[in-house]
Amino acid sequence: MKTQQPIAEVNIHLRARTQDRMLIDQAAELLGANRSQFMMASAIKEAKNVLLDQTTLYVDSKKFQNVLDWLDAPATPEQQAGMKRLLATKPPWSGD
Repeated sequence: MKTQQPIAEVNIHLRARTQDRMLIDQAAELLGANRSQFMMASAIKEAKNVLLDQTTLYVDSKKFQNVLDWLDAPATPEQQAGMKRLLATKPPWSGD
């Protein structure tokens, strides 16, 4: 049984260029969503990412020192291998 989604309480209006709307519609169709569903999901996902990037964590001085010690410690062989693997990976935006 499908759970019922709560009814939206407010409207959000925005203007877009035709090519941007076409791009959004194309992506939404690939995911089986309509434009509104796709835009809300995308906006919410991005908003959460922005907030998570700007979150401040508060810890006591002992835990903070533990983090500093961890950062100052030499990398383990597993960490070194992971860094080499990451550096060897071409980013998708490089176009190569």
